[in-house]
Amino acid sequence: MARLMPVFRFSKVKLPLQNANNLLKTKQTMSRLQRLPKLVYTNFSTCYRHWNYIIFIVLLISFSCENKQDKLPAGDLDNGGLIIPGGFEALVVIDSAGPTRHITVNDNGDIYAKLRFSRDKKGGTIGMRDLNGDGKADSVVRFGDYESVGGSAVGVTIHNGYLYTSTVTQVLRNKLSPGELVPSSKTEVILTDTHPNVARNWHTTKPAAFDGKGNMYIPFGSPSDAGQDIEIYGPTGTPEGKGLDPSPEREMNAGVWKFDANKEGQFQSDGIKYATGLRSIVGMTWSPLDDQLYGVVNGIDNFHTLYPKLYSSWQAAVLPSEKLVKITEGADFGWPYAYYDHLQEKNVLSPGYGGDGKIIGRAADFDNPVVGFPGHWAPMDLHFYQGNQFPERYKKGVFVAFHGSTDRSPYPQAGFTVCFVPLDNGIAGDWEVFADGFAGVDTVENTGDAKYRPMGLAEGPDGSLYISDSNKGKIWRVMYKGNKKEFGEKQLDEMNQLTTNKTYIKTPVEGVDNLDKGSLLEGGILYNTYCATCHQRNGQGDNNRFPPLAQSERVVGDPEILVESILNGIQGEITVRGKTFNGYMPPHANILDDLAVASITTYIRSRWGNKASAITPSEVTKIRAKVVK
Repeated sequence: MARLMPVFRFSKVKLPLQNANNLLKTKQTMSRLQRLPKLVYTNFSTCYRHWNYIIFIVLLISFSCENKQDKLPAGDLDNGGLIIPGGFEALVVIDSAGPTRHITVNDNGDIYAKLRFSRDKKGGTIGMRDLNGDGKADSVVRFGDYESVGGSAVGVTIHNGYLYTSTVTQVLRNKLSPGELVPSSKTEVILTDTHPNVARNWHTTKPAAFDGKGNMYIPFGSPSDAGQDIEIYGPTGTPEGKGLDPSPEREMNAGVWKFDANKEGQFQSDGIKYATGLRSIVGMTWSPLDDQLYGVVNGIDNFHTLYPKLYSSWQAAVLPSEKLVKITEGADFGWPYAYYDHLQEKNVLSPGYGGDGKIIGRAADFDNPVVGFPGHWAPMDLHFYQGNQFPERYKKGVFVAFHGSTDRSPYPQAGFTVCFVPLDNGIAGDWEVFADGFAGVDTVENTGDAKYRPMGLAEGPDGSLYISDSNKGKIWRVMYKGNKKEFGEKQLDEMNQLTTNKTYIKTPVEGVDNLDKGSLLEGGILYNTYCATCHQRNGQGDNNRFPPLAQSERVVGDPEILVESILNGIQGEITVRGKTFNGYMPPHANILDDLAVASITTYIRSRWGNKASAITPSEVTKIRAKVVK
C-alpha cells in the first residue's frame, strides 16, 4: 500500500512576508496532525472495522506532512566553496544579502543580519526564513526604522526575546513575537552615543553582550590608532610621533562599559566603566564556560610606516598581536601604552611611548590575553558553541572569525578564515583553522583580492554554525553529519595539512615571502604626511608654487623621474601640464626607505584619474643606486 501513497511536499518559492508567516502556521498545524497515530492506537477497539482505511489516512498524513526541520538539509556538493574538517558539510543559505556584518539566529531558525549601512530609508537589518526545510533562505526581508551614520562594523543579537541592533550611534531593540520574521513592535532606544565625532572615530563599534543578570556590555573604541594627538595628526598619527601621556582617549574610549539591558534612553554617562586599555573590539560575548565576558581585539597598525627605524616591514606584517581576551571588572589591557607580542608571549612597550619592540617597562603591569593571534588578521566575531550537533570538543572552546588584514604589504595579506581555540579551565590550546576557502585565491596581495571575508558567527537551534561574509553578504551553514565518537586527530591533521602552508595563514618567512609590492595603504599615509601640505590631498597642487600630481606627465610617465624627484628633491623651474612652477621640494632619500618610496609612487600613480603602473621596492632600489650620490 505504501507504494501507492502520494507524497506531498512544499515547493521552494519566493513569498511575501505575510504568506511566509501563514505557511509557517500551516506547517505547525500539520506537525500536530502527526500525533494522530497515537490517538488511533488508543481507540483501536472502536475503530477496528475501519482499521485499513484509518491506517491509510494516518500514514498519508504522516508522510505528506513530514516536518523537514527535524533533520539536517543536504550540504552543497562543494560545501559552498569551504574547506572544513571531515564529517562536516556546508551549504550556502544566501549568496548575496548585501554588505552584511554580524548575524544572529532565532529559536525558530530565522536569521537576522546587520548591514554595514542604512542610509537609503530601506532599513539596515535583513530577516531571512527557510520555508521548505532545504536550508536556503526563501523569504528575505529588509527592515529597520532607523538611519545610521559612519561605516564601522555594527552588531545584532537576540537576548531574552528581543532583537538588539547596534548602529554607530545607538543600541536599539525590538520585541520578537512568535511567527513574525519582521518584528512589529516599537523600536526602543536603549543607548545613544553623543560623542560629537562618533561617526569619524576609527573604532566606533557597539556589539552588545549580556551576562544573564540584566546587564548589557558595550565597547567604546579608541578614536585613534596608537594614541597620538588626533587633533594635530589625525587618527593615524605621524612618523616618529609620540603618544599623549596620559592618554585622554582612555577616559571615555578604549574600554567596555556596563549598562542596564532593559532601560531605555541611556547614555554613556549612565554606564559603569568595566574595563580599559582595549583599542578596538568588534566581537564580544558572554562565555557559558566560565560565566565571564570575552572579546576579540584588533591591534595597532603601521609599525614600519610610522617607526621604520625600529620595525622592519616583516615585523610590521606579523606584529602586534590580535587578541582574545577575558574581560573582568577592572581589567586593563594597556592600549595605547603597550601591545601584546605573541612571538615573545608578553606585553611590550609601544613605540609611541618609548618602546623598541623589546623594552617591557610599565607594560608588565597590564593584563595578558587568553591568546595572541598573528598581527592584522582582524578578528570580527567569536562564538562559544553550546549545541549537541558538533563533536564534544567544540563545546570546550571558542570559534573566531577573521576578516583578513589590510596592511601587511609587502608580505601577503592574511587571515580570511574561521578558527577554533580550545579552552581548558580558561587556558588556551593552539588555535586551529576550522573553515577555509573564503579568500578564493592562493595569495592575497591586496585585501580586495579576497572573494569573501568572514565576519559574523551564530548558532542555530539545531546546533548548526552560521558564518557571514561582509563583501557580498554570503552566509554559510556548517553542519556535522559524521560519527561524533570517531572525530579526532585524524580529521584535525587532515585539516592542518590542507591549510597550514597557505600564504594567508602561515607566518611569512622574512625576505623569502616578500612580494616586492608597494602598499597603497602605506602610500596614502606617507603621502598625507610628507606631500599633501604642498600638493594637497586631492593632488591638485596650489596652482602657484606647487604643481598638480593629477594627470601630470611627470607622475604617469617614466617612473625614474618621479622616484628621483622624491629621493633628491626638486629646485628650480619645472613644467607641468603646460604651466611653469618654481617651488622647492626637499630631498627624502635619508627619510624614506625603498618600500616607503615605492608605496608613495604607487599611490600617486593610481589616484586622481592617474592610471599608471605600480612601482616595486626593488625598482626603487635600482633607481636609488643610480641617482642618489
